[in-house]
Amino acid sequence: MSSVPETSSPKTSSSFRLPKVPFWAQILLGLVLGVLLGWVARSGDVGWLVTTLDKIGTIFVQLLKLAVAPLVFFAILISITNLRNVNNAARLATRTLLWFMATSLIAVAIGLTIGLLTNPGSGTDLTPKDGAKPEEAGSWLDFLTGIVPTDVVTPFTELNVLQIVFLAAVAGVAALQLGEKAQPILNLSQSVLELLQKALWWVIRLAPLGTLGLIGFAIAEYGWDLIGKYATFTADIYIGCALVMFGVYPLLLSTVAKVNPLNFFKGAWPAIQLAFVSRSSVGTMPLTQKVTERLGVPKEYASFAVPFGSTTKMDGCASIYPAIAAIFIAQIFDVHLGIGDYLLIAFVSVIGSAATAGLTGATVMLTLTLSTLGLPLEGVGLLMAIDPVLDMMRTATNVAGQALIPVLVSAREKILDRDAYAHASASPLDDPDASGQADPAEPQLAAA
Repeated sequence: MSSVPETSSPKTSSSFRLPKVPFWAQILLGLVLGVLLGWVARSGDVGWLVTTLDKIGTIFVQLLKLAVAPLVFFAILISITNLRNVNNAARLATRTLLWFMATSLIAVAIGLTIGLLTNPGSGTDLTPKDGAKPEEAGSWLDFLTGIVPTDVVTPFTELNVLQIVFLAAVAGVAALQLGEKAQPILNLSQSVLELLQKALWWVIRLAPLGTLGLIGFAIAEYGWDLIGKYATFTADIYIGCALVMFGVYPLLLSTVAKVNPLNFFKGAWPAIQLAFVSRSSVGTMPLTQKVTERLGVPKEYASFAVPFGSTTKMDGCASIYPAIAAIFIAQIFDVHLGIGDYLLIAFVSVIGSAATAGLTGATVMLTLTLSTLGLPLEGVGLLMAIDPVLDMMRTATNVAGQALIPVLVSAREKILDRDAYAHASASPLDDPDASGQADPAEPQLAAA
């Protein structure tokens, strides 16, 4: 009898790897779930769900802010010393500052125009009695004298970012003067900075969960009724920020840098998303710097421009918002603003933006603007309830501008890697590790 040989089918691998969900999709999913859970919590009066959403969002923001003080100090220190590795460092720094001021002036002009066209304070049922003075108010004297700390500990314990920037700048300039003698300190500072950034990357990966908590609590706590009460004012802030971010910035990219604006948003979008959720420019700084480098900006220059911008470049919080808010408050309190007042608003926005310090909220900048104009500080109390909703869009605009300026300056100085810019479409968080190397601690999902 003849035996029939067994035929074997080609061996196929039964293992597969689950598709990786892009960071933007994770954020979007967190946003949608947050809105749904917030709506359920508010409409069903589910107290425990409101508390849970609040705790999730609060813990996420606290984790972001945990390393803010040392991160700002070491980032500014290293960024200043890194400028010695860049040709024409002084010119780069000067042009960066000038572009910061120019775009702030454009943003405040847009804010003033929108406010004058829409009259956000008219037609509301708000009265001066609804306002209340803030616990802390900014003034030019406090701003100027507050830059210099009385000791080296208090700025870190009280999280005074402006004073921390001052200390870091002094230390950086001193390190440049010392030369090789300061190299051991700089090596240690670089290691500490990388450690802090690595830890923050872990926190940033929690952004989808933070989005769920922050958005969910905002819907549950404020609902649509409050937003409707401030409908014109809220729309003005969002429209103004959108015009700057999606109108002015693309125009500058196409005319000044002569690059495709779509590639900028593809590359910078992860940082803009995180800024929208976290409401913290400083907390977003590691991601902002990473996407800026992905857009072709030299690392040595990006490590200076982004930390510097994260504490001083605030088109949303320091330009659009105080301009519209000043008009809103003046109309509520029936105070007439003239041409001179509008020029003062522009001056405060361009010069005083460092007062916002890259943290959540823009109360200090608003009180600085109101005190300069002589408007009642009680007007700040009118806006505190709606501020978290506004701060999301403001901070997203801030961070977009902080990534934009290094691209503009690099393009004008012919140091922009245009090939990297053209291909900067992948989110850094789509990679297994932010540094571009595989993270051995990250589990690999597979099934037999």
